[in-house]
Amino acid sequence: MTELISYAYAVARDADGSLEAELSGLPGVADAPVRLVRTGDDGDVVVAVSAVPAADFDERALRSHLEDLDWLEEVARAHHRVIEALAARSTVLPLRLATVYVDDESVRLMLADRRQAFADRLTELAAQTEWGVKIYVEATEAPEEPSADQDVSPGRAYLSRRRAQRHARQDAYRHAEEAARRVEETARTYAVDQVRHRAQQGELAQGPGENVVNDAYLVPQQDAEDFRADVLRAGDGFPGVRVEVTGPWAPYSFAVPAEAEPVRRAAP
Repeated sequence: MTELISYAYAVARDADGSLEAELSGLPGVADAPVRLVRTGDDGDVVVAVSAVPAADFDERALRSHLEDLDWLEEVARAHHRVIEALAARSTVLPLRLATVYVDDESVRLMLADRRQAFADRLTELAAQTEWGVKIYVEATEAPEEPSADQDVSPGRAYLSRRRAQRHARQDAYRHAEEAARRVEETARTYAVDQVRHRAQQGELAQGPGENVVNDAYLVPQQDAEDFRADVLRAGDGFPGVRVEVTGPWAPYSFAVPAEAEPVRRAAP
């Protein structure tokens, strides 16, 4: 018989008891049904969980799985799908990917211990959403300039082109620095909080160019459209620079102060 443990997605407020219906039929990680864990005395703050095979989520298995991008993407998609369903009806505190507990009772004990902290953070995040702002330095090609000296060797011509390309790239970085200053100045007129993430590299970086800024902003829902439009406008007009605004998201970057640590399982 397969041993099961509890995978926790997020903490949410279920004031009117509607979240259970919202999650009905929604597949979670490993296609498992999602349920809500409550404390006995007060059920308005809940944790969304589902049962997953222990063999896939103990420490040894996770170390291996986290190097398997296909597995990781599948789990991340299911994790995000549950959080988005919750966020459509309630304020949520997303938990980290692959947060697991021995069983639902362990989740319930954690919730009972941290319920007030969770409730306070949920109140602080009500009617606010996360927006991502990324800035990229895109590849730039120096313009071809005809040489006045027809006797220039191919080697010297190559070095001249490389020097021009290097100067063009340096200009793009300077433009990106100025764009970042203007974008942040504009974003902070709307945002109530900001988190700086590492610039994305390798397979995490999406689209052309080098990611040099990767920030998250917490923005009141009523200001969301103005935030997006003004941030994009602030990044206009810088050659070799691309500004990308994504959202709205559940507040992934801002739930950390109230987040519970997973219960670690010893590897067999």
